Amino acid sequence: MDNFIVSARKYRPASFDTVVGQLAITSTLRNAILNHQLAQAYLFTGPRGVGKTTCARIFAKTINCMNLQPHAEPCNECESCKAFNAGRSLNIHELDAASNNSVDDIRGLVDQVRILPQIGKYSVYIIDEVHMLSTSAFNAFLKTLEEPPAHAIFILATTEKHKILPTILSRCQIYDFNRMKMGDTVEHLKYISAKEGITAEEAALDVIAQKADGAMRDALSIFDQVVSFCGKNLTYEKVIENLNVLDYDYYFRLTDLCYQGKVADTLLLFNEILEKGFDGGNLVSGLGKHFRDVLVSRDPATVQLLEVSAGIKARYAKQAQECSVDFLYEALKVVEQCEIQYKVRVEKRLCVELALIKLCQINELKKKI
Repeated sequence: MDNFIVSARKYRPASFDTVVGQLAITSTLRNAILNHQLAQAYLFTGPRGVGKTTCARIFAKTINCMNLQPHAEPCNECESCKAFNAGRSLNIHELDAASNNSVDDIRGLVDQVRILPQIGKYSVYIIDEVHMLSTSAFNAFLKTLEEPPAHAIFILATTEKHKILPTILSRCQIYDFNRMKMGDTVEHLKYISAKEGITAEEAALDVIAQKADGAMRDALSIFDQVVSFCGKNLTYEKVIENLNVLDYDYYFRLTDLCYQGKVADTLLLFNEILEKGFDGGNLVSGLGKHFRDVLVSRDPATVQLLEVSAGIKARYAKQAQECSVDFLYEALKVVEQCEIQYKVRVEKRLCVELALIKLCQINELKKKI
């Protein structure tokens, strides 16, 4: 039986061209390499799973390439590139600051920095989760970071820039990585599906991208999970079943029933949702997001804020024309109050039911005023 490699590792970008969703950063790093304007220290910051460590590795590989290609891409044929691809490069050192956060660990790193690279021009030190270093470790690192040897380059990566000392920040070039756009995530999942011989509905990939919340690594982990469940054919129904995601259809139906003031039908539908194993709190927060999406669908200028497939977007546009703006504003207020109360109420089901009854009464109360 062949060893399975998770998609996040199997399809990890190996060049700047293959990095998804970070064009501004990869272009800047390429230009710095081509113009020989390399800083002594870089700080890569941004949410989890968006390519910080990947870009650091590609950058380290590229600046040590002995036969640099046009557009600052590594050749993958020289000894330095082969060593990196095989995982035996002595020029690239990765340190996990979460488990090596003491002064002694940093002193060991400072001593190591003095050693010249064996192959290539630079020794690159990638320090992941750098915000986990202690204050004394940061202070021990300051002088080396400010004036390292000519052959040493530091790349610090973190998800929490605000925890890093200002004296460290002032010594680094700072690159802020973006959250992945939903469109970029879906396109990348389509590419991987094609490579793996998997047929996937676009609506199913949309659900995976939404669940990942802007993190490509999370999206690929979820993709592997649903492939294990669905096999070679990913359908929308199977994906929402596996990920325990409430179908869009329930939100559309709930909104229609509330707008029409049908209290009994609304409570019965809520009971049906609970019987499927969904949490009332998740329903309320999802309903709030649904009302927001309906609201932005009313204006052609804001419809681009919707991160859903074309078919779902059409349903939002249809419901936006059916619901009044006043109803949507009041509905958002009711849902917000329910979310606040839900956390402290003992009778959580009753809390949601009361909120749904209030939603059903919005139009009726408007008529009496």
